[in-house]
This record gives sequence, C-alpha cells and structure tokens, in this order.
Amino acid sequence: MVFDFRRFDVYRKVPKDLTQPTTAGAAISIACSLFIFFLFISELASFITVDVVSELYVDDPQSGDRIPVYLDISLPGMACEYVGLDIQDEMGRHEVGLVDNTNKVPINEGAGCLFTTSFHINKVPGNFHVSTHSAPSQPPNPDMTHEIRELRFGDRIMSNNIKNAALNSLSGKKTLEKHALSSHDYVMKIVPTVHENINGDMQYAYQYTSAYKDYISYGHGHRILPAIWFKYELTPITVKYTEKRQPFYHFITMVCAIIGGTFTVAGIVDSFVFSATEMYKKFALGKLS
Repeated sequence: MVFDFRRFDVYRKVPKDLTQPTTAGAAISIACSLFIFFLFISELASFITVDVVSELYVDDPQSGDRIPVYLDISLPGMACEYVGLDIQDEMGRHEVGLVDNTNKVPINEGAGCLFTTSFHINKVPGNFHVSTHSAPSQPPNPDMTHEIRELRFGDRIMSNNIKNAALNSLSGKKTLEKHALSSHDYVMKIVPTVHENINGDMQYAYQYTSAYKDYISYGHGHRILPAIWFKYELTPITVKYTEKRQPFYHFITMVCAIIGGTFTVAGIVDSFVFSATEMYKKFALGKLS
C-alpha cells in the first residue's frame, strides 16, 4: 500500500470545468481586491508609524546633581557692557557676573545686546537673573525690556513625535511694551523629562511652566535697578516618552486577518447573490415550485 501524502491537503481543488464565472462574482472579486489593498496600505502605514507612549514616575532620571541651562535673550535697550548673569540657590550658591560660556553681541547700533549663555544649576530651588549687578558702572537709563529667544533646560530633544512647546515654553516671549524701569519675574515649575527613541537612545530634558509679572521696585526710598528674574523649583515627578513601533508579528497577523476575513465575507456575499440570481431565473421561467 502506497502512502498518499495528498490526503493532508485541506485546500482541495475544484476542476475548472466544474466552476462557473459570473458577472456579479467578478464585480465582488474586484471590489474585494481593492478593499484588501486599501486595508493593507492602511495597516502598513500604521506599522511604519512610530508611536510615543508616555508614563509618569517618581525618580531622578539623570545622574549628577546639576542641570544644564541655555539662555538666549535680546535686550534692545541695554548696552552689552552692563549686562551680566547672576545665580543664587538654596544651597548657598551666589555667583555674580557669570562669564564662562557667555556671549554678548551688540544690537541697535550698540544701544542693545543679544545675550547668550550656558551654565548649570543645582537641583534645588533657586534663581538666575539677568541684571547690571556685575557692571563696573550702572547705566544712566536702565531698560530691561526684552525678548526671550530660547530658554532650555537639559538636552534639546529633536523629535516630531512629541510637542516641544513645554520644553521651551518661554520662546518668543516679549516685554517690549513694558515700562523701561520694570523688573520682570518668571516663576517656573520644572519637570524632568526623558525621551527614548526607537533605537533606545536616551535624552534628558526638562519641561517647564511659568507665571510672569512685571513691577517697578523701590527700597529705602530709592528705585531699585530693574532685572529679569527666573525663579525655579523642580517637581519630583518625571515624564518619560518612549518611541515604539508595532511588532512585525502583529503586522503579519493583521494582514492575514484582513485577507482571510475579506475573502470569507466576500464568499458569503457572492454565494447569496448567486443563489438569489438562480432563484430569480427559476421564478422567471415558472420553474419555482
């Protein structure tokens, strides 16, 4: 006795001479193919797209006890010779006139200054402020109206999958219409943020929110020279953004489900249409009993 391996074929073939093509069947087949193609393209686009999953946890995501800060600010009414940066915090730090990693570019024919600097702050409440405290002489007509071009904490995250507004929320902030003698206060809540891209690379940044007020300050009967204050406090909550893509097996499973499900439904529809057509033909010929 010869073993016939073909007995395991669950996809038995029907001879072509026993099949009958129909116009309705052709229309259903074409529509079915177009529908499968549309769903396949949609599923492929979903598979290629990188999704971002966010989570919250209580932790310090970055080693070390200092946060890098980058500040780019334009002061159209204050000459560069008077502008400096001071840093204070609750650990007792007090630096006046920071000069490291600081750049000053005169603007408005020397009457103003484009001030950029990068520095580190401790992970405790404190402030840094742009002022004239470190200048050898004070300006005759102080004017701290300004435009913040960029204020960033930590790494610059370059991703189209997350909103960067909170990472640089003061970008474009202008106070040019304020009184020249006004001081400016920005009170900020800083939120540690971790971004892990699809390759597993990590970036550490800090989102922040801010509240603003301006005022003219007096002390001991005299006007106090204006300054731009950035007062900050860190939150204990960390936000993590993780880029993920659907696994390949999920994509294959969905493609099989699309093809199999569409052909099954199309077969049911085709069988119903064929049976209805045959019944109508018999009725028209008077053979329907």
